Amino acid sequence: MQDRLSIAKNWLPRYTGMSIDSFGDYVLLTNFRNYVDMFAEQFSCDIQGEGRPMQAATNPEGLTIINFGIGSPNAATIMDLLSARDPKGVLFLGKCGGLKQSSEIGHFILPIAAIRGEGTSDDYFPPQVPALPSFKLHKFVSQKIADRGLDYRTGVVYTTNRRLWEHDAEFLARLHRMTCIAIDMETATLFMVGHYNEIARGALLLVSDVPTTPDGVKTEESDTRVTVEWAAVHLQIGIEAMTEVGDKGEKIKHFQY
Repeated sequence: MQDRLSIAKNWLPRYTGMSIDSFGDYVLLTNFRNYVDMFAEQFSCDIQGEGRPMQAATNPEGLTIINFGIGSPNAATIMDLLSARDPKGVLFLGKCGGLKQSSEIGHFILPIAAIRGEGTSDDYFPPQVPALPSFKLHKFVSQKIADRGLDYRTGVVYTTNRRLWEHDAEFLARLHRMTCIAIDMETATLFMVGHYNEIARGALLLVSDVPTTPDGVKTEESDTRVTVEWAAVHLQIGIEAMTEVGDKGEKIKHFQY
């Protein structure tokens, strides 16, 4: 295995336990095993990858969901490995911390861009290249949210490799100066590595905490409450969007420069 594609074709099944032919044209990515469980229960499909780094399932309509883990290195890994399948679209269903009063717990965020504070994406593009989603994919997802009568926010997300930063006053001040709407650990990496691999990509983030307020840091109790109240609708929006985008959405094209 000397070339990049042959490595990806070998490693995607190795990481997920699923053959390349079993992956659908459209993919949902998540950090949460329970999203994969809910997906498999809804469509009565098998979960692959038990005992492996990632778990995956594909429903009868050809939509695949993958739990790739947490953090930007894992995000880069799955977007690289998916080049073996060359999907038509990938949507990340993740959680984020809200950084503004307008981003309350339970709100959805469709990032218009992400700041590359994680470092992983520097291995793919120079720092001057912005981390952007595929507009036509986000446009379709936004319509599915509106069809349900739900609100969502747009703005710039800051992506960091640091998981424990809530105590750091200097870091919090820097976040304030950047005027980001939310913070997470994967979005910028997914956008950049998707761009690198010419994969249409997007992110629908669920605000799970407001870490800039004194009592807003995520706890086991608060995260469980968000999951109970919002995880099912979060997943369902992703399922509906990625099931229908191929038939009803605008054609997504890739441009090389």
